[in-house]
Amino acid sequence: MPNRIVSFLPSATEILYELGVGDQIVGVTHECNYPEQAKSKPRVIHSSFDPDTMTSQEIDNKVVDLMHSGKDIYILDEDMLKKANPNLIISQGICEVCSPYTKEVNRAVSILHNKPEVLILDPKNLENILDNIITIGNKVGKTKEAEKLVLELQQRIQYVNRRSIEPPKRVLCIEWLDPLFIAGHWVPQMVEMASGIPPNCSGDTSIRMKIEEAIEHEPDLIVLMPCGFNIKRTILEYEKLSNNPKWKSLDAVKNNEVYAVNANEYFSKPGPRTVTGLEILAKIIQPKTYADLTIPNDSFQKITKN
Repeated sequence: MPNRIVSFLPSATEILYELGVGDQIVGVTHECNYPEQAKSKPRVIHSSFDPDTMTSQEIDNKVVDLMHSGKDIYILDEDMLKKANPNLIISQGICEVCSPYTKEVNRAVSILHNKPEVLILDPKNLENILDNIITIGNKVGKTKEAEKLVLELQQRIQYVNRRSIEPPKRVLCIEWLDPLFIAGHWVPQMVEMASGIPPNCSGDTSIRMKIEEAIEHEPDLIVLMPCGFNIKRTILEYEKLSNNPKWKSLDAVKNNEVYAVNANEYFSKPGPRTVTGLEILAKIIQPKTYADLTIPNDSFQKITKN
């Protein structure tokens, strides 16, 4: 009997489609926009505010205010969820800001009479992301397909990780621009695999940072990857930071070694395309060594200042 799956996690939605069971998805969040077919699925959750009309600082202020007041960041469409009537809900335990979290899952289960099974994913590194693919595959009866996909992704990871490369570079990955946050979770591991030296360890959460801390790290290059942003939005938001005198004192900034990546597609969501993110970082950090890697055309852009 086919599952009736509600995905509260964009990367889980992507994995389900990769495994050939997209037709079993009966509900997603407003953030589940890949692949294209996912956009046609019923939205059972949406944000309580519109981040597209706000600056990075306004978004951060809004989230902090909602969390402190105990109000909802995400709104559950109860009627839509009841209509979907899932027997499996896939969610995450990584971050209560990035995607629907414990509160939304508990609420969903409480209003459904059939009490669906809940699968919580909490990846901290690339190995965990691959394990999640196997876990989902086992859950939906697609173990062989999941193993095949993981093998293909492992080969791509090994290609980057095992290359004979030039001396490592100090790399600062920024997950939010105002206020500044250093990227955590799987990103530091990806930087290390691509012959970079990150300022924090794999598995750590993203942490707030002062410009002075960026100066202390003395990065050779900086990668801007604000959570959920594409390149255009990132460059627009970067304007304020780029005019800060302390920021402009960084050698990476003075040497035009600042890059914006499509974080929404390749870094923020821990699914198969995170491996593409690894390849993108390799091209940025060691372009000569990884000149033969093929990456999407819209994946990164160097930001230059006259």
